Amino acid sequence: MYAVADFIAHLQVERRVSTHTLDAYRRDLAALTEWAQAQGIAGLAELQAEQLRGFVASEHRRGLSPKSLQRRLSACRSYYQWLLKHGRVAASPAAALRAPKAPRKLPQVLDADEAVRLVEVPVDAPLGKRDRALLELFYSSGLRLSELCALRWRDLDMAGGMVTVLGKGNKERKVPVGSHARNALAEWRQEKPAGNDAFVFPGRGEGPISQRAVQIRIKQLAQRQGLFKHVHPHMLRHSFASHILESSGDLRGVQELLGHADIATTQIYTHLDFQHLAKVYDAAHPRAKRKK
Repeated sequence: MYAVADFIAHLQVERRVSTHTLDAYRRDLAALTEWAQAQGIAGLAELQAEQLRGFVASEHRRGLSPKSLQRRLSACRSYYQWLLKHGRVAASPAAALRAPKAPRKLPQVLDADEAVRLVEVPVDAPLGKRDRALLELFYSSGLRLSELCALRWRDLDMAGGMVTVLGKGNKERKVPVGSHARNALAEWRQEKPAGNDAFVFPGRGEGPISQRAVQIRIKQLAQRQGLFKHVHPHMLRHSFASHILESSGDLRGVQELLGHADIATTQIYTHLDFQHLAKVYDAAHPRAKRKK
């Protein structure tokens, strides 16, 4: 009892983890078992923290990436927590171990010309006005996919050029909506009149459009517009943030527009640090220039 196979069965039956996760844990713990046997260690329950640290170091020397090491350590932590719960070990040797930090990848973005080409989809195509409104709003306001799908007409202040969204942690924020997006939304509402409580982008029945449907549609539209990058909803959010930041240098403003609780999350776009907000939007966003 308490072998790796029993732990995997526990994950599968009691915790019902995905097949992908099961396979990953199985591989990670098999690698640990093989290493322990090569070191003459009788069983994984006898492994000490220093020995586990040696395993991580050997995997690192073998060329395993920091991300893979983090996943491997995560499997070890779960396994030893399980052993601890059953009284098989007095303490988890993995508790205090940390894997090397993985370098944070910069998000891929569309340049300003590519973003404009994408949002200017033909409005005379089937669902063209909806698609134009959806893309313009995404790029105009940097919304999360979940925020856009849940949007109702009552959340939009068309006269004031603002949208109110409920973000992560049920935090409400207001974000500017550029003139191009407002025009596209007005045309879409004219084509499909709806009450204030209706979803801006309805799906089948009375519910909102699904996140998966938006992902598929954006991929299709990007290809039609001649953009052969892997374009997805979050890329439009990244592009929005990157273009505002390039023009304004206002990190705090971008943090507020994106609804990030921690400015460190926003700093993935730059290592600058400034202060100041709302006028930044009109002055900096490529699609928000207003006629004087």
